Amino acid sequence: MPQKIPLPSRGATANPDSRFAAWRRESEDDGWPAGETPPPLRTVVEVDASRTVISYNQSPDLCFGRSINPYRGCEHGCIYCYARPSHAWLGLSPGLDFETRLFHKPDVATQLEAELAARRYRPAPLLLGANTDPYQPIERGLKLTRAVLRVLADCRHPVAITTKCPGAARP
Repeated sequence: MPQKIPLPSRGATANPDSRFAAWRRESEDDGWPAGETPPPLRTVVEVDASRTVISYNQSPDLCFGRSINPYRGCEHGCIYCYARPSHAWLGLSPGLDFETRLFHKPDVATQLEAELAARRYRPAPLLLGANTDPYQPIERGLKLTRAVLRVLADCRHPVAITTKCPGAARP
């Protein structure tokens, strides 16, 4: 088994296969030296084309029934993050893919307005960032969380935020 080389500025040190994939990768020592530390991995941001933005759950062990996640994956890369396995649903790894292959919902505010305006919608508190941090580093440029909060404020809709980032206190 090849020696694991710590990757600079990443929480994960490996990229295990998705548990839903029909294939598996295996490491093989091919005799070549491990070499120097690899360069930092680049973060790739792709579009998430979800048809809805409000996620509903009926789990009795969660204290919320609805949530909004403007992003999938998280650049913070906390190795203990409970959201890592959710990347497996996309056919990606909960390891390095979770922190380097990010997805954003560019029309999240427009979709949210439409969902809140639907006749069948009944207001109830929404949790922003139940799966990944809404104030992760890419939020500085994309400002999707800010757009969601603007829509919710205009509708006077109750919201709670889960984050570890001090950027939430920015005006």
